[in-house]
Amino acid sequence: MDEILRKKYIPMTETTYYTLLSVLVPRHGYAIMQYVKELTMGRLLLGTGTLYTMVGRLETDKLITVLPEYDKKVYYITDIGRGLLCVETERLGRQLADGWKVLYAGKEENGSMTADCDKSAVLQNGGGAFQE
Repeated sequence: MDEILRKKYIPMTETTYYTLLSVLVPRHGYAIMQYVKELTMGRLLLGTGTLYTMVGRLETDKLITVLPEYDKKVYYITDIGRGLLCVETERLGRQLADGWKVLYAGKEENGSMTADCDKSAVLQNGGGAFQE
């Protein structure tokens, strides 16, 4: 894998990650936006400006390609894009495992499976990280 692309895309932005996930099957722009909205249950909404700027960059860097056999511009992930998506998914998995390990440390011993996460404190301090 090209080290320049790896440094450019890892860690990956959330919008890039979900866009690459969406083009594991051929999709046009609106279908990408709808797929991401559905997959994230409305948590992530891609605007047209964001999407088309991003797919232009992804196409330039050869992470996706435009399939010529369609009437609309239909995008599909390349081997390079798939490789970076796999690397990022593995990285996120390790990060999540570390988070669970630390947040739930010692909880199993006292019969509690609740992490030390206070969502209300984040919400009270103006952080929008959690939706209630």
